[in-house]
Amino acid sequence: MAGNGVVMRIHRVRSEFVVAACDAELVGRELPVGDHGRTVTVSGHFYGEREVSVEELLWALERATVANLLGTRVLKIAAEHGHVGPGATTTLGGVPHAEIVAMPG
Repeated sequence: MAGNGVVMRIHRVRSEFVVAACDAELVGRELPVGDHGRTVTVSGHFYGEREVSVEELLWALERATVANLLGTRVLKIAAEHGHVGPGATTTLGGVPHAEIVAMPG
């Protein structure tokens, strides 16, 4: 069931299964980057605009070869289910951010 305030989009790029997910209210926001007044816009084209359930997000993260996660809620869900470890997050414009790359075993 959706309603957790997370949006997601799956991108298939060659053999990669890229999951982009963020807190819904971040879509369209401009986040400051660096010290020179630059910003980056949180794009609905990249992160999606359709709200997804926790189960759908976890299904995608289990299959992801690359994941780009932005926002407090999405990172809390990922951490609670073992996808993001302690100290594995940074910030982007003051917003929690993580990138996950699955290494072939």
